[in-house]
Amino acid sequence: MTSLRKLIPLVLAYLCLTVGPAFAHVGVGPVDTFSHGFLHPLCGIDHILAMVAVGLYAASLGGSALWLVPTAFVGTMIFGGILGYEGFPLPLVEEGIGASVIVMGLAVASGMKLPTIAAMALVGLFALFHGHAHGSEGAGLGVSFLPYAAGFIIATASLHMAGIAFGFGLDCFGDRSSKILRRTAGAIGALAGVAILTGLLGT
Repeated sequence: MTSLRKLIPLVLAYLCLTVGPAFAHVGVGPVDTFSHGFLHPLCGIDHILAMVAVGLYAASLGGSALWLVPTAFVGTMIFGGILGYEGFPLPLVEEGIGASVIVMGLAVASGMKLPTIAAMALVGLFALFHGHAHGSEGAGLGVSFLPYAAGFIIATASLHMAGIAFGFGLDCFGDRSSKILRRTAGAIGALAGVAILTGLLGT
């Protein structure tokens, strides 16, 4: 636990200093239909990994975190989307999205058991970046952006549920095996996040 707490700030500091803009979320395609909004999170590896990891982490925490953590992500993502739509600046958005994949992967891989409120704050921080990036896409579109936003939100919640289902599925293998599989999945996700931020893996 202590080593993970020391590692995360170091990783984020390194990435902020060395990584160039590896993404280009804004302006990637049509943002005025429900289907485009629903499909967008399902077509980007960064979205899939981060949102499934949130669900998997919520499943590992159990109890009220099972629904509070994903709800915190979706709710804060909506708030971030409004900020982006209204043109409020948020620094390091793309880096924050990539970091979300790394940190959530590390949280799953390490078996870190945060209190529910702390877990909600952690995922909420990253949700702000995800929401802002895509809210910015709809700036100036008015009500025509709403179907896209609705589709995006529903797809996000669906990916969280997929992560929760994945976590429950792993539990069927027994305590020891499920722990190994869960931590392997988290480690793979974190490595993929590093690859995304360094441009080795496209989004």
